[in-house]
Amino acid sequence: MDTQKKNILHGIPAAPGIAIARAYLYKKDKETVLKETITDTDSAIKNLRDALKKSKKELKKIFGLAIDKMGEKRAGIFEAQLMILDDPILIENIESRIRNEKLSPEYVVNDEISKYQNLMNASSELYMKERSHDIEDIKNRIIRNLRKKKWVSRIESDVIVVTDLITPADTVLFSRVNVKGYVTNFGGLTSHAAIVARSLNIPAVVGVHDATENIKNGDLLILDGIHGLVIINPDEEQLKQYREKVEKLNELNSELAKLKDKPAETLDGKKILLQANLDLIEELELVINNGSEGVGLVRTEQIFQVTDSFPDEEEQFEVYSKIAQKLYPHTVVFRTFDIGGDKFLPIDIKEPNPFLGWRGIRFLLDNIELLKTQLKAFLRAGIAKNVKIMIPMVTSIEEVRQTKAILEECKNELLAEGKEFDKNMELGIMVEVPAAAVLSKEFAEEVEFFSIGTNDLIQYILAVDRGNENVSELYQEFHPAVIKSLDYIITEGKKRNIFVSICGEMAADIFAIPLLLGLGLDSLSASASALPRIKKIIRSLKYEDARNLALECLSLKTEKEIKEKVYSFFKENLMDDIENLLEE
Repeated sequence: MDTQKKNILHGIPAAPGIAIARAYLYKKDKETVLKETITDTDSAIKNLRDALKKSKKELKKIFGLAIDKMGEKRAGIFEAQLMILDDPILIENIESRIRNEKLSPEYVVNDEISKYQNLMNASSELYMKERSHDIEDIKNRIIRNLRKKKWVSRIESDVIVVTDLITPADTVLFSRVNVKGYVTNFGGLTSHAAIVARSLNIPAVVGVHDATENIKNGDLLILDGIHGLVIINPDEEQLKQYREKVEKLNELNSELAKLKDKPAETLDGKKILLQANLDLIEELELVINNGSEGVGLVRTEQIFQVTDSFPDEEEQFEVYSKIAQKLYPHTVVFRTFDIGGDKFLPIDIKEPNPFLGWRGIRFLLDNIELLKTQLKAFLRAGIAKNVKIMIPMVTSIEEVRQTKAILEECKNELLAEGKEFDKNMELGIMVEVPAAAVLSKEFAEEVEFFSIGTNDLIQYILAVDRGNENVSELYQEFHPAVIKSLDYIITEGKKRNIFVSICGEMAADIFAIPLLLGLGLDSLSASASALPRIKKIIRSLKYEDARNLALECLSLKTEKEIKEKVYSFFKENLMDDIENLLEE
């Protein structure tokens, strides 16, 4: 299909799936606030407290609905909003300003909460910018309730919502009327609305920029959440193509589901450990249902949504135990908190270049009590011997040795406390920094396993910010330097009997899978939803052919040459029905 046709808009594929439905342009009233003085401050403060109470009541109702729809952990988005409404410092500041400055509560609420938003918008971290949208929703809710206005949703059923930006609250409320999809002008993959849409299996394309200008109420839309396309009033050819795609997608999903209990094994008998990455506990059922043999990466900072404070040992132990028990006898690899960089730290710190700053294991080794709390929770959760520990952003042998020494301290403390734990838990590292890649031989003598984090490794090797649109074309997973680095890491690890896995987005790229297998990886770990497709690829090729592909690619000098070699491999070696996967 020609994706450059005039009726096609391009955006970010935020939640996969295809929807064909009428457009509903949703415009949320924005409260205009003027700087007005008042005389009766007591009445104003009473009105404020009533508005806060009503806002809490509304959010609690949404929170309850969210728990039913998407599970308690993801619904925590709304619990965090409720906490803002209970923030004593914020409320005290607002009330104090109303009394002392004799300004209207609407103005003070807008001014005070906007300060938080401005701080977030000034951040270089995309995650922080996205969070400012959630605070905007709270601010407007309070002002609306101060003015005793009612929010009326006139949305119809079975439509694709088109709007500037959708708040998490909107997303959950809309789910009650069977919304078919979302198209937004703004937002990214990390926005809460995108996360909620993925949780509810509603296709979404965000960051389209000019969606509301080009789409009219009632327009027929095709929303392609796989490729990030929105087709306005499709012609007969486009409709026919996408109706066929939907049919194929349904057939493909049925076919892939049959592979659940079959091994990820090549045609010539090479077995690959196929595991899932886990961000949220609610994904556990999907992990199990999609035939994962355990979890190769638990992003613990995501599990706990570390934004305001760190959980204590008991809270962590309870969650880690639940995950380990649910997946037993398969193994679970818990990564220590990977915060900093593009991930928000629950402390006040500003860095000019956070990606190269105080993050990962660097942060944890400067906060040893925090690290010990997490390590002790891991050790206790691993009593059934199916838990491993992994540390991120490692650049030196000293970091590993220091972590190992702290791990021993934790074991001694648990012994003294009379608590059960795994005395021989394996420790591994994320290989995601060039220094770790170059020192693979030395690191292999210090730890039990490697997990290659291609997302960071590629951007550091190529000095390309993967979130920067201006240089996005230079972020190349098939760059010769990347392929040679992967080969070196795997080769040096396996020479010393180190188990080597990959857990970055490259593991989910079906074109990259034969090459990764050919380089000699023991395991692939990807999002649970991608596992059936990956398994299909593995079961459709010979390891010997994949090995020859890898050797040929290692001799090539440009990304273009490697890409061409990889693509031609598909045409020559994989079965015809793989083409369905390539389309999706």
